[in-house]
Amino acid sequence: MKKTEMKPYKEMLIQLRARLRGDVSAMADAALNKTRSEANGDLSSMPIHMADIGSDNFEQEFTLSLMETEEGTLEAIEASLERIEDKTYGTCEECQKPIKKTRLKAIPYTPLCISCASLREQG
Repeated sequence: MKKTEMKPYKEMLIQLRARLRGDVSAMADAALNKTRSEANGDLSSMPIHMADIGSDNFEQEFTLSLMETEEGTLEAIEASLERIEDKTYGTCEECQKPIKKTRLKAIPYTPLCISCASLREQG
């Protein structure tokens, strides 16, 4: 892929990276800083119902799981930006064939063509 062809993908990746970094920061604050009573502004020392505690724990674990997924996507974006700099972006890491532009528009951080991605998922 030519350098001029890579420019829109680079811009898309940079925007996506910035958005995800903001999302991860917001999720981290939400998951790690506030309990239900603090979020509701309830600073009393009255006991909280066990179901509420369970809900809080589930929400915190779910948010942490989402953060982990987002972190993986951020790593893939960083790797894609490196491939742009190395001029290997748009080439499948498995078969070395070009990745279709429609796939790159849908998933700009993918390192694999559709065929190789399908094979990896099956195996």
